[in-house]
Parts: sequence; structure tokens; C-alpha cells
Amino acid sequence: MLEAEGICKAYGRRRILENLDLRADAGECVGILGSNGCGKTTLLSILAGAQRPDKGRILLGGQDTAGRPEVFSRQAAYVPQENPLMEELSVRDNLLLWHRGSRKELERDLAEGPAAMLGVSSMLRQRAGHLSGGMKKRLSIACALSNRAPVLIMDEPGAALDLECKEAIRQYLQDYRKKGGTVVLTSHEMEELSLCTRMYVLKNGNLTEIAGGLSAGELIGLFR
Repeated sequence: MLEAEGICKAYGRRRILENLDLRADAGECVGILGSNGCGKTTLLSILAGAQRPDKGRILLGGQDTAGRPEVFSRQAAYVPQENPLMEELSVRDNLLLWHRGSRKELERDLAEGPAAMLGVSSMLRQRAGHLSGGMKKRLSIACALSNRAPVLIMDEPGAALDLECKEAIRQYLQDYRKKGGTVVLTSHEMEELSLCTRMYVLKNGNLTEIAGGLSAGELIGLFR
């Protein structure tokens, strides 16, 4: 479970987030929608502990995260828009660097876990910097999912991926949620948004819950 209370963030005089509250329970997939530049990435990075809010607090599994980065490390997995890979290293070495389990658990992931599902097992010797954008995204997601965290935060998870991989990720997220995991994501893709049990629009620094089942045109109208 993830709870955000009174989150505020500004860059200079520009206020990005205004006293936001958000709750995502076990088994839920919460979607955050909005136009480019509205603050979605900032919000997700705060929820994942990659950035600090100016005000407010984040609770994960009922634990206050203030000054406790280990809570984020245990409770949340974060897939940012930009991949965090060390491009001079091989795929295997990136997995060894970012993987939060033992080597035995890594080998299990490569055989039957997220890494296998995403096709990472077949490219272990390749240099990360030589991968396509889609393959880098697959590797980035596999690294993030290695801690088996109960909360998964994803910023545009399907961006730069082929249809096969997008569908694999959708299937993984459905299974993750059915097993009690919590997902918070941003997306502009209707197929990904169809996974959401609740959705919010972020506009002018505020979150507003919206009804499900809206068309792309209706969603776009809410951003304006």
C-alpha cells in the first residue's frame, strides 16, 4: 500500500504539485494522466523516493519514509522514463549491479522471472550501450523488478517497446496485481490505461479522480 499526504513541489517560482493526496491499496493499479510537463514524472519520482517533496510525506506499507531510504528500497520498485543503465557494461553486469537479490535469485529470474519474461536472458553478453531503445527498456524494467517489492511505480512503461513486449508487460502487471501488488503508473497508451482500477488527471498541480471507460478524445479533453 502507498499513501501520499500533502505533497508539494516547486522549481523556483513554478509550483508543480499543490498539496496532493494519493492512496493506492494492495491489488490496485492507479493511473496518473496529464499533458506533457504537468508534473507526472516529478510526482512518480517523489512517490518512489528518487526526489524529495518540499512538503508532505510518503508512507509505504504503513511506514513513514521520512529520512528512511531503506523503506523505499524494500517496499518500492521504480521504472523511470530514462533508463538507469551503465551502458559500458554488459547486460549481465547491469543485472548484477542493480539486482537486489542473491546470485541464486538472479539466476532464477533469468530462468523464469521478470528477466526471462522480458527476453533479457537471451542478450546477457551484449553491451548495454549497443542495445536498441526497446531492449534497454526491457533491461531497465527487469532490474527494477528484482527486489520483488509490493509497490511498483512505472513512468511510461510501454514507451519504445514493440507490441510483443508491451503485451508481456501488461500480462505481468495483471499477474502482479492479482497477487496483491500495488501499481502506480503514467501512460498515454489506452491498452495500459485499461489495466487501471482507478485513474487521476494531474492538472495545475492538482489531482482529480476520473471515471473509467473514457475514450481517448474524452481523456484529452480533461487535460485542457
